[in-house]
Amino acid sequence: MRLLTAFLAAALIVGAAAPASASDHDRARRAVEEGRILPLKQILARAQGAYPGQVIEAELEDEGGMVVYEIKILTTAGRVMKLHYNAATGELLKTKDRGGQR
Repeated sequence: MRLLTAFLAAALIVGAAAPASASDHDRARRAVEEGRILPLKQILARAQGAYPGQVIEAELEDEGGMVVYEIKILTTAGRVMKLHYNAATGELLKTKDRGGQR
């Protein structure tokens, strides 16, 4: 499926979500190059394999010391799903939809 939007807001700086800057993107790229996190492309393939549809948004966040990809997908069934993946391992940590959390 074609990506509607795949925005990588690399919020690797410890603290509250701040607007992404060039240095945030550089840190995210370096983390991928050093093997500390998986490339976004791999995570998107997993997400769309589990929930076919269009990617609306993708963010890289620091959640309690763990780097997490947060992916939002508009499924083919018309639901908006929010998926949280461990950026280092690719493990699906949790899913949310309009009905709540799983």
